[in-house]
Amino acid sequence: MPIDEITATAAGTWTLGNQTVNRMGFGSMRLTADPDPARALAVLRRAVELGVNHIDTAAFYVSPGGTLGVGTGAARYATELIRAALAPYPEELLIATKVGPGYDPESGFTEALTPAQLRAQVEENLRRLGRDHLDLVNLRLYRRPSPVPLADRFGALAELRAAGLIRHLGLSNARPEQLDEARDIAPVVCVQNSYGVDAYREDDEFVRLCGERGIAYVPFFALAGTRREAGAAAEENPAVDAVARAHGVTSHQVRLAWTLHRGPHVLAIPGTGDPGHLVANVAAAGLRLSAEDLARLG
Repeated sequence: MPIDEITATAAGTWTLGNQTVNRMGFGSMRLTADPDPARALAVLRRAVELGVNHIDTAAFYVSPGGTLGVGTGAARYATELIRAALAPYPEELLIATKVGPGYDPESGFTEALTPAQLRAQVEENLRRLGRDHLDLVNLRLYRRPSPVPLADRFGALAELRAAGLIRHLGLSNARPEQLDEARDIAPVVCVQNSYGVDAYREDDEFVRLCGERGIAYVPFFALAGTRREAGAAAEENPAVDAVARAHGVTSHQVRLAWTLHRGPHVLAIPGTGDPGHLVANVAAAGLRLSAEDLARLG
């Protein structure tokens, strides 16, 4: 099958909260870096055409410079790009966002800790996306001690969920004990952590644990690995490269396929601002790795 005919449906589905999504999704972080907003809008529309119905974003996905071209203000926000490209939204589209870190044009990047600050971030997401509720909100945590207990922050989001502003809750950059603490407060439908074939493999057990509990595990930086915001991994991985050659695909497609092979509850959200890369990423949904391939990848 031609690569541009493989859609996100080839990855299978998972029920995220009360909504069934294709396991191959899209991450919007890199869209704000494109100097041409029109291309970002085209990538988002093409993603939906290719069957993507799970888009990940955050109010702090923002490029402070330049002009948006689709709204007001000097900053380019991923949430506003999503609204410009896709509103009115398809009924089957789930948009997941994050709160915790934030961006203010006056003070730059900040962190929301109090219930009032978290509510303000939720309201900002609602405003920029043009919605009356958020499908899924992940509380983005830091691996450093916080002056405000997790229970207070997650509890504030649970109250907004009870008020109807949020449908489902998740955690980002979380540890197993934080998942346990949050689940005592409100249902958690997903954990979103940095994870990949050669990065953060100490979380293998956490991935398995989430599967046992029926919680989606959503790796970010599956392509970038420890390079994180710097972009897709440039260093070679001999095992990944060998599997890619055997299948006649790219190493990035093998990395995404490996992610999906970690379990039916594992979702992929690769991000790109390049239309060609988008097609290749989505096509990884149809790549089936053998037991030998998986053993070679470790």
